[in-house]
Amino acid sequence: MYAIIETGGKQYWVVPGETLRVEKLTADAGETVTLKALWAAEEGQEGKSSQKATVTAEIVRQLKDRKIIVFKKRPKSKYSRKAGHRQNLTEIRIKQISLN
Repeated sequence: MYAIIETGGKQYWVVPGETLRVEKLTADAGETVTLKALWAAEEGQEGKSSQKATVTAEIVRQLKDRKIIVFKKRPKSKYSRKAGHRQNLTEIRIKQISLN
């Protein structure tokens, strides 16, 4: 069984037991969240584009991604700027996909 979910403006293909990192969700580690599935299917059957399909996931931990350096420079004008960014992420583990 697998599903496609959307969170943080991105879509993810998930299967039960999988662990993935998504943009920060407002929940603590150990809590369970329910995400709406855009599309879900069982093995050996065609996909169901059901609005009722849901994905249950457990929050594993909150973390930050690696640092990304943003550097801007304009030649011949003594202009340079350096900035860094670290994205807040949530690591989730997919527990169950229900087609309801």
